[in-house]
Amino acid sequence: MSEQEKPKKKRPAPEKIIPHSKDMDATKKRVHPRFVTGKYQNIRVISMYAIFVAFLIAPWIRWNGRQAILFNVVEPKFYIFGATFMPQDFYFFAFVFIIAALLLFMVTVYAGRVWCGYACPQTIYVHLYQHIEKWIIGDRNKRLKFDKAPWNAEKIIKTVLVHAIWGVISAITALTFIAFIVGTDYLFFNGSTPFFMGWGKMTWVFFLLITFVTQTNGGYMREQMCVHLCPYGRFQSVMFDKDTLIVSYDYERGEPRGARKKGAVAEGYGDCVDCTMCVQVCPTGIDIRDGLQVECIQCAACIDACNEIMDKVGYARGLIRYTTERQLVEKQKTKIIGWRIFAYIAVLGACFVAATLVAVGRSPLEMEIRHDRKQLTKINRDGLVENSYVLKIVNKTDERQIYQVRLENATGMTLKARFKELPLQANEPYDLPVSIYGDPKVIKEGHTPITITVYSKDGKYNSQAQDVFIYEPKKK
Repeated sequence: MSEQEKPKKKRPAPEKIIPHSKDMDATKKRVHPRFVTGKYQNIRVISMYAIFVAFLIAPWIRWNGRQAILFNVVEPKFYIFGATFMPQDFYFFAFVFIIAALLLFMVTVYAGRVWCGYACPQTIYVHLYQHIEKWIIGDRNKRLKFDKAPWNAEKIIKTVLVHAIWGVISAITALTFIAFIVGTDYLFFNGSTPFFMGWGKMTWVFFLLITFVTQTNGGYMREQMCVHLCPYGRFQSVMFDKDTLIVSYDYERGEPRGARKKGAVAEGYGDCVDCTMCVQVCPTGIDIRDGLQVECIQCAACIDACNEIMDKVGYARGLIRYTTERQLVEKQKTKIIGWRIFAYIAVLGACFVAATLVAVGRSPLEMEIRHDRKQLTKINRDGLVENSYVLKIVNKTDERQIYQVRLENATGMTLKARFKELPLQANEPYDLPVSIYGDPKVIKEGHTPITITVYSKDGKYNSQAQDVFIYEPKKK
């Protein structure tokens, strides 16, 4: 038996999760992963760039003559495919955020960090920016040599070219992001030539800020964002259990590892040929053979790389694979159905029902009554008791409406408004001052409930609100 083929001493089994490894060192060198193809990488590329393209296209989608998705924080009004959400409706988004968080937690419990590996914006931009480096500089070995090479004309030209392309992508990202806030009409079709001459100061500030942040994250921070700054990478480990699907190295099958010639009989060795391909393709630069680590984003690049090597040396695939601790360590069948999935389904179902009821129950006309706090009640020159109010009326329809106000079934009281008819544009709010006069000979002392109705002139919409009429005569 040759020296190379002698069995090595078996390494101790790694811990389930390594929270503090050498890869957590912020001073480590930049990671230049080798790009690999395979089943999981094909799925990953399709999912990531489908999300990226959808992000770029979304601001240009029109709906009923208006940008379909617009988060106008200045007015403020949110337009989402014909539905208009105003500050009074923002509680609806609380349901959306809760549902999104619960979905993420449920997916994490059962499928691990698939969000990080297949859909996270940070992962998408890092993957894209690293591919640009590959197209201009070369594969992994050439990029490593490029970093160590002295500065010369070729290195300067390639570096400038890489940064220029990054800058264009970062600027497009900033323009797309801002388009969701101010709209494509203002951003690109404002009548100025060139279009950016019509931007305000804050638009320029956010454009430069988002461009800088995108360039920094995708070009420099890269895996450091996932390792040190992203909170999801920290708390996800406490959500894992024995049935969570994770990327794992089969320690029993692979160890002891060692290099060998193709076709050679390597007695005493496991299937791992110690090619380090799993390390070279990892976007965070970790060694999956050391066990599950917080840096692992479960992109499955190591699985595709290892399967490719196993095919070349004639071993079975799956030395590194998606599996669970129960299946890998305890050799038992993974338990998919448990109390947690029913708990998640129950809570998500309740949130979906609540969000649906809130969305369906949104009134096209909304009104609130505010009593004048400066002077709750007074006696006017005609001897009538006067109470002043402000009606906050919101036209939530997408059409111009004309509204009128009336006082419901109030004996001895009359309502007077500043306008007999109130025209409001689509999605326009308005504060309408009104006064209610009461005859002290008819009305009761104290607090009398009142109901005010706002209704559209065509009779299609109406809304009511309640308050009190105050009459407290001074005692002699």
